[in-house]
Amino acid sequence: MNSQPIFQDRIDAGLALSEHLHHYKNVDGVTLAVPRGGVPVALPVAKILQLPLELILSKKIGHPMHKEFAIGAVSLTGQVISPNAFATDEYIQQETLHIREQLRAMYKKFMGNKQPTPLNGKVVIIIDDGVATGHTLLSTIEMIKHESPKKLVIAVPVASKQAAQKLSAECDEFVCVWVPSHFRSVGEFYSNFEQISDEEVITMLGFPK
Repeated sequence: MNSQPIFQDRIDAGLALSEHLHHYKNVDGVTLAVPRGGVPVALPVAKILQLPLELILSKKIGHPMHKEFAIGAVSLTGQVISPNAFATDEYIQQETLHIREQLRAMYKKFMGNKQPTPLNGKVVIIIDDGVATGHTLLSTIEMIKHESPKKLVIAVPVASKQAAQKLSAECDEFVCVWVPSHFRSVGEFYSNFEQISDEEVITMLGFPK
């Protein structure tokens, strides 16, 4: 088994990630953190690159008979549905409205009165604390593309080989500090991988309520 770098915590991982993103310093862009774990990773990146830090919120739509099986995803402004969803339009519409209501409440809690930055024509850097399968991020990428960013970058400290290959094919640039030959879970590459609370996210983002 290969020797594996261990990030001390998510902040440490963000500092390591920022070393690979210096070419985006002061661009016309925005960093979008995947909550909650992506926020402390994105925090030092946004500061070093001198870019605004916001959240990218999305949630899967579960199959009507098997909720854990995703048939699509919804963001605050977008939606992607699998061509093999096998669900009625009425169900999808109801779920979309319900999920979007949850996402709006979550956005308000974390971001206060800050309006989301329009992504049209901007460099968009999506940051998470790591990627195992990439399924959720693939849905996020598809929704972001509908907003016509100038460039779409996915940046993570660690990813499985399979996820790295999938994501690289779907974005303009995939930046990853470490793609290990053996991958079980994101958490194994962190000394401290404790869950991030809502209160910690609110403090890190620091938007007035």
